[in-house]
Amino acid sequence: MEFAISTHLFVGERLTAHVLDQIHAAGFRKIEIFAARQHFDYHDENQVCDVAQWFGDHGLTLHSLHAPLYADLDWGRSGGSPLSIAYLERRLRIDSMEEIKRAIEVAELLSFRYLIQHMGLPGEEFHLEKFDAALTSLEHLRLFAKERGVEVLLENIPNELSTPERLTGFIHYTHLTGQKLCFDTGHAHMGKGVTAAFEALRDRVASTHVHDNRREKDDHLMPFDGTIDWDETVKALRAADGQFPILFELRNYGPEVSSLARLGEAMRRLEAIP
Repeated sequence: MEFAISTHLFVGERLTAHVLDQIHAAGFRKIEIFAARQHFDYHDENQVCDVAQWFGDHGLTLHSLHAPLYADLDWGRSGGSPLSIAYLERRLRIDSMEEIKRAIEVAELLSFRYLIQHMGLPGEEFHLEKFDAALTSLEHLRLFAKERGVEVLLENIPNELSTPERLTGFIHYTHLTGQKLCFDTGHAHMGKGVTAAFEALRDRVASTHVHDNRREKDDHLMPFDGTIDWDETVKALRAADGQFPILFELRNYGPEVSSLARLGEAMRRLEAIP
């Protein structure tokens, strides 16, 4: 099993060499950066250059960038609208696309392989017109990303547009036969379950978000801190070994709960599953 990590664990602080050094010292060589501007301000060329220099100095390539969820510096707390590629209102959809393109432009200074993109907002209801809206956005973003060496991955999230069944339906409906996905264990657990969701999406999975919860909230807990059956999950993921890394996307609940050392213990438990 190849392990990787998202800087989501450090999203409450500015992404610096100090943070990246901690991740590197913990043994991670594949990293996803979470593009929240209070953490990684993709508008700030100086910060992008500093982070790019760190990757260059360590001989590493950024695995993925998580597309921004908000355009502002405080995750919508000051009233900013969330970003969505599935807005039915054209103006909101274009504004969202323009902001996501700003994040993709990071690749011109800091190359990365995948952009992880949500389709719709948490809890959003399904409507076929939203598929059409998302397709319009995605066609534009995929081309913009491809020109910069980036592939856009859609993620299964807790809404009615992005369940495993709906993602599969979206790909068939839009004829985007080459569309790949980021498989999220925690989000799958809140639906019909991890192994069933993974089997539905397995052939299209190119990356992952691995975390735990108790099926009630999207807690982004350390593996074994929630109710996911990790024996079954690991066996399912191993069946596609080498296809993608096991990329942890965790929330920081304080050093006793969310430390990199504790994550190391969880990784050893995952590897020990027969």
